[in-house]
Amino acid sequence: MADSSFDIVSKVERQEVDNALNQAAKEISQRFDFKGTGASISWSGEKILMEANGEERVKAILDIFQSKLVKRGISLKSLDAGEPQLSGKEYKIFATIEEGISQENAKKVAKIIRDEGPKGVKAQVQGDELRVTSKSRDDLQAVQALIKGKDLDFAVQFANYR
Repeated sequence: MADSSFDIVSKVERQEVDNALNQAAKEISQRFDFKGTGASISWSGEKILMEANGEERVKAILDIFQSKLVKRGISLKSLDAGEPQLSGKEYKIFATIEEGISQENAKKVAKIIRDEGPKGVKAQVQGDELRVTSKSRDDLQAVQALIKGKDLDFAVQFANYR
């Protein structure tokens, strides 16, 4: 029997992020406390731009956006938001969506699997993802439980389980 395998990836569905951003923009436009403050959230190239006339308001916009992401099932670990910056009279926050597992993080996960996972499980870095193989499907499920139990500083999903 051939080895079973799955991939550990860090991907974010762009359409879901877009939907969360649109919902946040709609809420901001309708909320009374944001009326007349120039508060907005929008795409600026590959980054997300949040603007308002006060530092607290721009942080509130970020909070609204984060709550919309959570409701859409997107991990906040994949959102990299900067600090509020004063630009003229406006405060701005730039945020990016992180995708892919860096080589350094992939090596950390592979080390966790090697050290704490079942024997006979192999982890191999392939670009920005990690392929985990084993003869036993039970061992693969144990590895998934192990990775879910770890508090990693990036979002992970499991794909191509076969």
